[in-house]
Amino acid sequence: MPTAITRAVSPALNRCELTYLDRVPIDVARAAAQHDLYCRCLGDLGLDVITLAADPDLADSVFVEDPVVAVDEVAVMARMGAESRRREAETLAEAVARYRPIQWMTAPATLEGGDVFRAGRTLFAGLSQRTNAAGIAQLAEFLAPHGYDVRAVEVRGCLHLKSGACYLGRDTILANRDWIDADSLHGFRILEVAEPWAADVLAIGDTILMPAGFPRTQELIAREGFTVQTVDVSELQKAEAGVTCMSVILG
Repeated sequence: MPTAITRAVSPALNRCELTYLDRVPIDVARAAAQHDLYCRCLGDLGLDVITLAADPDLADSVFVEDPVVAVDEVAVMARMGAESRRREAETLAEAVARYRPIQWMTAPATLEGGDVFRAGRTLFAGLSQRTNAAGIAQLAEFLAPHGYDVRAVEVRGCLHLKSGACYLGRDTILANRDWIDADSLHGFRILEVAEPWAADVLAIGDTILMPAGFPRTQELIAREGFTVQTVDVSELQKAEAGVTCMSVILG
């Protein structure tokens, strides 16, 4: 059974890092309830959900995807671009090591898992405010022995690549062309989002899990023959969250 590693919402979530959104108060109890529902959705989709305890000292630690890039053969623990978040990799590594051998990035590399999505044997890595060229190069070096190709994509209008593009499956990428260099995604079909923030979706088999609130993009994806399931993560979205960043999926 595939596994999803998650972490409960930190009580310090209101101190989260923000780049593209203005800070507004987050109802932490409501965010925690939404996260519980998100985890139940993952379970209903056939994943074995492992939920780590909340960390009161790490405001962003619910976003477990950012400290790691995991493929079938190895997990690369990232050196995160936001210095305040770098301890998250240390706290997550013990859980990930139960499922994958671990390799660690080193300075001057910076990379966050939200900047990376996989399409078959290709990984697209966003060159962003959080991920630099050295980080992408180290990721490519770690994964090349396992037969993966890592390709850089410029990110220009959002925090992470996955805010602007995610892989649906069937050689199709859901993307917001205004926020990323879509020309770098050559070889794949681009399905353009109908709402700017709608590109962050999580493909689990033929089901696409996406945040509620993007009905036009939801309809576009459904027309492609995918089953679409929505989940309310509106309180977590105030922390620049999407549905990809709150789990590490290990097939």
